[in-house]
Amino acid sequence: MLLYIVRHGETRLNEKGCLQGWIDEPLNQKGRDLALETGEGLKDVRFDLIFTSPLIRAKETAELVSKPSRKQFGEIPIVEDDRLKEINWGSWEGEGCLENNFSVPCDHYNQFFTDAYDFEGAPDGESVKEVCERTADFYQKLIGNPECQDKTILISTHGCAMRAMLRQVYTDLSDFWHGHVPYNCAVNIVEVKDGKSTLLGDDKIYYDPALCVNNYKVVDKIANCDKVNSFL
Repeated sequence: MLLYIVRHGETRLNEKGCLQGWIDEPLNQKGRDLALETGEGLKDVRFDLIFTSPLIRAKETAELVSKPSRKQFGEIPIVEDDRLKEINWGSWEGEGCLENNFSVPCDHYNQFFTDAYDFEGAPDGESVKEVCERTADFYQKLIGNPECQDKTILISTHGCAMRAMLRQVYTDLSDFWHGHVPYNCAVNIVEVKDGKSTLLGDDKIYYDPALCVNNYKVVDKIANCDKVNSFL
């Protein structure tokens, strides 16, 4: 089994630096372009099956990345799976998370990057552990499926969900983010053989690296503390 696990392309909320979990935000033009360029980089890969988060940004990415493959080899079954959705930010959805727009009502927000596995998230949302549990369930059932053992599969998901799922593959679990939040349309390639998963491609980028942007990282100085203080 060969898995190509991709994070969705850029959206308006990615560009603005806002929390985007279950908000159903489509790709912006840059996001569509990145997905198309990634697809060109993978045009010779014959995908047998596609799994995608049901959120539109992931579905659009799956369709655009697989477009060259479909053109060359024919149509590919696409299966939506809720377990591939991004972390649910609950009432924090859409809040700014950069220094210049910070509005997340949480005084320990940086834990999401420094100690993500134990980050509880929004009170009415999901913890990172819960994302790890549902993505692990998806991954283990997929690699244990006898009908998929000889398949090449595209999986379209999200930044936190991708890192959570790849905990089934990474040998070092001390750094949840594996260095950083994966860039839009980053591709991780995993070979599964005899039940063992091996990372063949680590956050591969198939477009100009100068276009890589990371708007999800530790906030050194919270500029707007009003919501945080009122929450406390």
